[in-house]
Amino acid sequence: MTTPNPTANTGAATQTGSAAQPATATQAHAATQASPTAQAHTATQADAASQPSAAPQTVATTAVIPAGQEAAQTTEPAGGRLGIGIGWRAELDLSIARMPGVDWVEVVAENLHAPHLPESLLALRRERAMPVLPHAVSLSLGGAEPLDTARVEHLAELGRALDAPLVSDHVCFVRAGGLDSGHLMPLPRTREALDVLVANVRLAQSIVDVPFALENIAALLEWPENELSEEQFLTELTERTGCLLIIDVANLYANARNVGTDPAAFLDGIPWERLAYVHMAGGVERDGVYHDTHAHPVLPQVLDLLAELRRRTDPPGVLLERDDDYPTDTELAAELAALRATVEL
Repeated sequence: MTTPNPTANTGAATQTGSAAQPATATQAHAATQASPTAQAHTATQADAASQPSAAPQTVATTAVIPAGQEAAQTTEPAGGRLGIGIGWRAELDLSIARMPGVDWVEVVAENLHAPHLPESLLALRRERAMPVLPHAVSLSLGGAEPLDTARVEHLAELGRALDAPLVSDHVCFVRAGGLDSGHLMPLPRTREALDVLVANVRLAQSIVDVPFALENIAALLEWPENELSEEQFLTELTERTGCLLIIDVANLYANARNVGTDPAAFLDGIPWERLAYVHMAGGVERDGVYHDTHAHPVLPQVLDLLAELRRRTDPPGVLLERDDDYPTDTELAAELAALRATVEL
């Protein structure tokens, strides 16, 4: 990667400026108990609640679909058929290059810059025609403050440079009141928060050139004012913006362990026709709290949840995230093989 110690910094933006900043993936995908300011969830954008609904994006869509316009339905996966992938990290680049069981990779957008892409990453595109998908962690789409469009432009530019079939971020907020949490923070699942998120997603979609996907996050708390379940919140988000979804099964497991959510109800309520792909990762329990570390092997229970997902849909892609304590090639290949065996029924 082009930033110092990139894999130790691959997940949540650490500054509030417009430039894309390196961040820690372990932080970005772990939940936090810090209480955000109420300002982060107050609908301050004038048109947030009044914009009409947008029809869903199809695989051929290259920009946000105008409000009220119907989209053609297709049986082709919305983000394309991907297969089994892995999160690209500098520490893993040699392993990925020589590993036969990798069909595609995902990169942390904030750690790369389009004019200076690593040669090992470009070689995957050039020599193996491997899709490379940028995944952002700093857009703060659920925040009430104006969207930092420079960050979205960076994501769009990277997507163009990599010829990516889609780009993505998370259903969360990162910044509030001029402060950066360093984590992906959960949104209160209220109509007001949904209006803010929808407005920001629509703006982001107007900037990027390809379909836009959003991922569910792990959290250590549930907001008391929640009006919708997570699956209802995500479903309405897709209906109003046409965005795609990345379903992180490890985050689903973490939330079941830490806040008592029902994974079966979540899986039953998701609009699977909007699925872009699936995330898988390992974690560990410490002091009664399950941490989505991305530094441990995928638990059998998380593989079981992936199997439950597979009973409901055929995921276009499944990605393994590993951000620290990197295993041997043999161990990594075994994890990828387990993912493939679970979804290839």
